[in-house]
Amino acid sequence: MGAYRRRVVDTELDELLPGLAAIAVEGAKGVGKTATAQRRADTVFALDDEQQRSLLVADPGRLDRGPGTVLIDEWQRHPAVWDEVRRSVDRDPRAGRFLLTGSAIPVEAPMHSGAGRIVQVRMRPMSLAERGICEPTVSLHTLFSGRKSSIEGESSIELPGYVEEIVGSGFPGIRPLPGRARRAQLDGYIARIVERDFLEQGHKIRRPTTLRAWLTAYAAATATTASYTTILDAATSGQSDKPARSTTITYRDVLTQLWLLDPIPGWLPVDNAFARLAQTPKHYLVDPALAARLLDLTSDGLLSGSGSGVRVSYSTNLLGQLFEALVALDLQVYAQDNEAKVHHLRTRNGDHEVDFILNGPGGRIVAIETKLSATVDEQDVTHLRWLKSVIGDLLADAVVITTGRYAYRRPDGIAVVPAALLGP
Repeated sequence: MGAYRRRVVDTELDELLPGLAAIAVEGAKGVGKTATAQRRADTVFALDDEQQRSLLVADPGRLDRGPGTVLIDEWQRHPAVWDEVRRSVDRDPRAGRFLLTGSAIPVEAPMHSGAGRIVQVRMRPMSLAERGICEPTVSLHTLFSGRKSSIEGESSIELPGYVEEIVGSGFPGIRPLPGRARRAQLDGYIARIVERDFLEQGHKIRRPTTLRAWLTAYAAATATTASYTTILDAATSGQSDKPARSTTITYRDVLTQLWLLDPIPGWLPVDNAFARLAQTPKHYLVDPALAARLLDLTSDGLLSGSGSGVRVSYSTNLLGQLFEALVALDLQVYAQDNEAKVHHLRTRNGDHEVDFILNGPGGRIVAIETKLSATVDEQDVTHLRWLKSVIGDLLADAVVITTGRYAYRRPDGIAVVPAALLGP
């Protein structure tokens, strides 16, 4: 507890807890949910402890008798507790009564969604700002203001540093480890997904090697809109006995239940909501370090352009894809803090693409491109200028995120920001 590093989601919880009776903090295993929630709890029920779980099953009234804020950790181990909390909130709706943390959507879903009683908050691995590698000088909140204020700052992080952040992981328990131990922990994390987590979600995997190959192919599809059929073909290249489509849908669904997939949906600058929904999502794992590890990529291998045996048509620049994934993680964290959503843009004929579209309160939009370079040229801002011509004043700001040293605003008003200098 003494070594706790404050997370961006702490601000959200500080604002929500005084006004809400129950909050569920959800996310993949190892992102830090328990440590964050414990700092606000007076009573803790750890349901991954069999004895504590048995006590709560035998006497659900303990929830009402617990003093102060009650934390129910890993609530999905006893799904009935969700409905018990909901009923307790109905009886006593005082603010700050319950925190729940969960690392999976339970197989046996609660009887009630909890709408109106339990508010769900997503927690992800650590962003660059949370890792403390550099003090951010550019705020997403300010970009949403539309004031086009001055942009400045100098980063000490260059390309090798970003590569280290890609492979270094945003999981707080894994990140501080030395290289070999960190790789072993990531290998163990992936092995647990394949060997245990699917079974705990009610799905016995007949061919674990196929699931592992599918995960590897999905990692190679990072930051692309490759179809699930294409991913399956890459995972089972040369195999005549391919898994059924329903099997791969199960892979996707269970990994989503485990909060391990973090896709970014598509968006178009049109009023037709159905057209927006039709856009294909971009693929991302919850932490780019998992993708790098699945692909057997080290920092040296990424910098030299070697080290992965993956051969698939949609994977042409793995370092660029993984840098974009690192930025995607940051933007998901910062956007949530600003009550915004993250999308990507690709027109149907593919003639215009923008890596990230952030939709903020009031319909304001921040458009962001990523570039694996320290410099920005005219080609890098072409699609940002096109978007401005389409949506006009709805575009609060436009940004190119780079691996360079300096943050500044170009004469055309587009901001150039090193990834390490962007914060919430």
